[in-house]
Amino acid sequence: MDNSFYSHDELAGLGLKSYGENVLISRFARLYSPGTIEIGSHVRIDDFCILSGTIKLGSHIHISAYSALYGKTDDFSGDYLIGPMVDESLTNVTGGEVRIGRYSQLGAGCVVMPKVRIGEGVALGAMSLVLKDLDPWKIYKGIPTTFHRDRGRKLLNLLK
Repeated sequence: MDNSFYSHDELAGLGLKSYGENVLISRFARLYSPGTIEIGSHVRIDDFCILSGTIKLGSHIHISAYSALYGKTDDFSGDYLIGPMVDESLTNVTGGEVRIGRYSQLGAGCVVMPKVRIGEGVALGAMSLVLKDLDPWKIYKGIPTTFHRDRGRKLLNLLK
């Protein structure tokens, strides 16, 4: 093992639904239901990240350490049991696709809940909690996330 990222051959063996070129996934990240995860090109997923459920990542994305993308969540109302060790008939798990647009950055420790779309070019501050869709080319931060300011698009010129 030369580094903490999966090799090309190991990446192919993870069982991802699809992935592009230049994908770096830390060996210390956890991918639950990898067959439901799509990853674009030029994507890096750092140590101790969790990706669970139906997730679609665009290209040129960085997901910083300790972040979690959840495509499913338990019903905590008290009307059902919770957790992965409980018979499914006794739970009320809901979910939906998590989608992150290209050129996005998630700071360390972010949590993204089910049915959320993070628009193209979004930068998300560390320790943010994403409960609803985020508009493209903006910077967000906080718990829950709030708009901080617009984000420039000059970076698109660097790819030409």
